[in-house]
Amino acid sequence: MATRPNSRSSLIVPRPTRIAAAGTPAPTVTSPLLIAALLVTGLYLGRDVLIPIAIAILLSFVLGPLVNLLRRWHFGRFLSVAVSVLMTLSVVGALGTLIGVQLADIATDVPRYRTTIERKIEGLQDTPAGRMAEYVTSIGRTMHRDEAKPKPEPETKPAPDAAPPEKAILVEVKDRAPDALTLAGTLLSPILHPLATIGIVFVVLLFLLMQREDLRDRMIRLAGSSDLHRTTVAMDDAAKRLSRYFLVQLALNAAFGLIVGIGLYLIGVPSPVLWGIFSALMRFVPYIGAFVSALFPLALAAAVDPGWTMVVETLILFVVLEPIVGHFIEPMLYGHSTGMSPFAVLVSALFWTWLWGPVGLLLSTPLTVCLVVLGRHVDKLEFLDVLFGDRPALTPVENFYQRILAGDPDEVQEHAELILKTCPLVSYYDEVVIKGLELAARDAARGVLTPEQKADIRQSLSGLVEDLADHEDVADHEAREGASTGASVVRANVAPNGTVLCVAGRSFVDGAACAILVQLLGNRGIDARLVPFSDVARAKIDTFEPGPARIVCIVSTAISGEPTHLRRLAERLRRKIPGAHMVVGLWQADESGLDEAAQARAIPADMHVASLRSAVEAIVAAVDPTAPAPANADRPVPHPVGAPVPA
Repeated sequence: MATRPNSRSSLIVPRPTRIAAAGTPAPTVTSPLLIAALLVTGLYLGRDVLIPIAIAILLSFVLGPLVNLLRRWHFGRFLSVAVSVLMTLSVVGALGTLIGVQLADIATDVPRYRTTIERKIEGLQDTPAGRMAEYVTSIGRTMHRDEAKPKPEPETKPAPDAAPPEKAILVEVKDRAPDALTLAGTLLSPILHPLATIGIVFVVLLFLLMQREDLRDRMIRLAGSSDLHRTTVAMDDAAKRLSRYFLVQLALNAAFGLIVGIGLYLIGVPSPVLWGIFSALMRFVPYIGAFVSALFPLALAAAVDPGWTMVVETLILFVVLEPIVGHFIEPMLYGHSTGMSPFAVLVSALFWTWLWGPVGLLLSTPLTVCLVVLGRHVDKLEFLDVLFGDRPALTPVENFYQRILAGDPDEVQEHAELILKTCPLVSYYDEVVIKGLELAARDAARGVLTPEQKADIRQSLSGLVEDLADHEDVADHEAREGASTGASVVRANVAPNGTVLCVAGRSFVDGAACAILVQLLGNRGIDARLVPFSDVARAKIDTFEPGPARIVCIVSTAISGEPTHLRRLAERLRRKIPGAHMVVGLWQADESGLDEAAQARAIPADMHVASLRSAVEAIVAAVDPTAPAPANADRPVPHPVGAPVPA
């Protein structure tokens, strides 16, 4: 499941703690494709050994909490591990015995099932579908008979002096009766390989549980031992998350299989224990496992019941149970998400099935979850999280900037509507759009943006602001709630005709930032006017007509050298409009920006703000004295330049 913000004002999700070794060398020129090919080849050739090891690793995550519990009860390390492994071996043996007994019962009743199926087929022949199928089948038989009919050969008379044909001699070859050793090998060969695999699994599992701390220390050494605290915390966190996920998944699938077995027993389907175990195992297969597990009980119900009541009841059982478990119970237990994207789940299932067969299909999701967790905590394996993780590869700010850079206004609008479902308009502008404009200003300062790209960015921003003009702002939402509860929400009530002048800086994106501020002020009932930088430049300031302006707000995505330029712009506007209240909104686009005190000294103004929300609150307080003062009214610079402003 894609990560969503936890609050209305937080759009940026923090990255997890990562493990990076000190002095990591620069990446070599070795081809990643060659390394991937070698890994896949090794996984395929060593599957007889690697499959038991993989199963043992997954079981160690499941049994880890049980071993810790027994050790807290003072069982000792060896006794705790031995009890856990013996319990698991007993469960596996009991399940294997039940499966064998149930399969034997089904094999015994196969002739009776065949008779029931033949009667049902005969009954279906009188239906329109049956008659159509019989018609198609008869056509196929006729065509096949015509093709297979041999052509007559011309008769040939034998020569008078020809010898009579020899008669064929029947020879019968009989094998010798196998000895006891050969017979034992023939009978035991189908089960020797599974028994050997089970033996390897439990031997490896025993050593994994006994040497947990030593293996953890070796993994820390491989992952990076320069910061033992971070590395240990990350490894423990990953192990706990995997143990919790696998344990919950195992318990949920076992409960699913138990309910299926009980339901099939009440319906009357033979061998309900077998199909309950099969359903529990198939639920480890993503997407289609539960539906595949329903096919065999449905077929058996059709073979047992002369009618169709048992088939319908079995179908209802699976159709009702799977959505309840998958869409309601799973989200409550572990958030519905494996940490993998749906595409990654499908690809991993195909890959591990191709590599290791049916066992790989069952292990595909748990194995890929392990890889994703490693990718989230180890720097060298971050590509695994990017490829298979369910979190967006780009942050909302990066995603926004990439889409306006590509000049796709439709995608920009879709991205905005998705985020605005969880946050107010001013927060979206502050935390996504303005920060995206800072990225654009930085690229423009480095000279990497072409004039065509700048024009596309301005056009996309203009379209976005126009599309969001009718979007409900937080002020409208609060006003409606206040009216319903009887509370009063203060909105500015001022005279029109350009009360506020929003003056853009000289950056090519400052005009879009001013347009956003004008829109937000309009939502608060304040009439604002956008003033391009060209109208207040040194050459045109004398001819500029400010009108009845009471407040001037300068907006700039500042880069190196901007404070001096903005100071001169503010001085020109002071001389042009002596009595106006001056507000400066400065968003720093590089990390070497001025601090609060230096900014106040460099750009003299009545108030400095570092976010759109602060600018709106400052202007509302200056325009309407009855409005509540902004939270930052007691200091000239409310927030560090470039810092996120809390909602």
